[in-house]
Amino acid sequence: MKELGRGVALSTAAMRSGMSENTARKYRRAAPPSQRKPPRTYRTRPDPFASVWPEIEELLRRAPGLEAVTIFETLRERPDAQFLDGQLRTLQRKIRRWRAQAGPEREVMFAQEHRPGEYSQSDFTDMNELGVRIGNVPFDHLFHHFVLPYSNWETGGICFSESFEALIAGVQASLWELGRAPRYHRTDNLSAATHELAVGGRTFNDRYIGALSHYGMLPDANTPGRGHENGDVEQAHHRFKRALGQALLLRGSREFDSRACYERFLRSVIDARNRPRLVKLREELGQMHDLPLTRLDDFRQGRCLVSRFSTIRVADNNYSISSRLIGEEVEVRLYPERIEVFYASQRVAEMERLRGKGGARIDYRHIIWSLVRKPGAFARYRWREALFPTLVFRRAFDALERRRPGRAEVEYVRILHLAASTSEARVEAVLRDLLEKDELRDYAQVRDSVRPELVVTPCVEIGPLRLESYDECLQTAGAL
Repeated sequence: MKELGRGVALSTAAMRSGMSENTARKYRRAAPPSQRKPPRTYRTRPDPFASVWPEIEELLRRAPGLEAVTIFETLRERPDAQFLDGQLRTLQRKIRRWRAQAGPEREVMFAQEHRPGEYSQSDFTDMNELGVRIGNVPFDHLFHHFVLPYSNWETGGICFSESFEALIAGVQASLWELGRAPRYHRTDNLSAATHELAVGGRTFNDRYIGALSHYGMLPDANTPGRGHENGDVEQAHHRFKRALGQALLLRGSREFDSRACYERFLRSVIDARNRPRLVKLREELGQMHDLPLTRLDDFRQGRCLVSRFSTIRVADNNYSISSRLIGEEVEVRLYPERIEVFYASQRVAEMERLRGKGGARIDYRHIIWSLVRKPGAFARYRWREALFPTLVFRRAFDALERRRPGRAEVEYVRILHLAASTSEARVEAVLRDLLEKDELRDYAQVRDSVRPELVVTPCVEIGPLRLESYDECLQTAGAL
């Protein structure tokens, strides 16, 4: 029929179709046999579920989420059941047809019209599935993804938690890269941006509203449990990570020398994806408003008391600081990736921020001066593992436990005190050498090997000035 529609002769069309001219003539006069055949209205075999179908219908109406497998297994548990394994597929087809004709109404998705410059969306996505490694160590991280739904322009950056500081730092960096700000910013119901009300669900917290107000934006969020309402950035996650995966395959390695190298790689992928979007981006920028003159501080500030354990508790994690500050109140600045501690307007400590909750970052130098006077506390110290600055120190303690089981804690604490008072690198080098020779016995051996060099300041005495010597020089010059 296609050949005839092109004006080809009947004999030629029949030959090309592999049939005789008479058969082709019959097809031209009437529809093909497959179209003339009336639809079948009968079953070729009895319905095995006919006797229990009213019961199945009642189950489906009462609990629409029931799966065919669950119903089938329930029927087979009956003493008089005669159902076979191969009949599960029959039940699945039967239930699917019933749901399509008499089941509950399904949720309809409504395509939305995006207006230029009106919305931006952001969210965090886990990047560990890419298998990136830095320095031959798996690099566990998140990515804060910022997207404009109208043009699909995107940007973002590496982060390590879904904290308020990471959210604001990511949004702020994205806006300054963009150069202008839209009217609304949408997120899902992150705990960093929202909090639970006693009645009425979740709402935005004051910190988040204040940060967006600085940029003249209004907050917006999807309905809890409705991730598709934030669908542009969710789909951008998938496509961005797929593009990264392909770029990593072309690169031939997922290993990077440093975080900076990995960030340059991310930026090259983002820039390549944004090039086709620049025309629509310019249209969006014309509908956005200017940024404020200054950026927000990208840290959260608070005050806390240094405990008798020489620690402070910040964002549900513990950090050690100098024991001199025990009992004093310090100011803490909480950044997305670090913590700064100030006392009397002077910065006294800076440490990497911990991820999650309930952790501890203990620097042995902060507590070793007390621990060396009370070495028995080492055995049951809550954060004892933090007192092994490197693997060599851990191996040294294990060796002392084997060789000096009753004195291992005392000897190790003294070695740790030696590292704090001289040079950790020199003590580690001595320990490594002694471990390789299997000669580590006690603290005295390490102390004698380290031999800290005392810097002696020479004493220079300058006597009173004698003006007579100047006169003598003048006389000598005149005589010459």
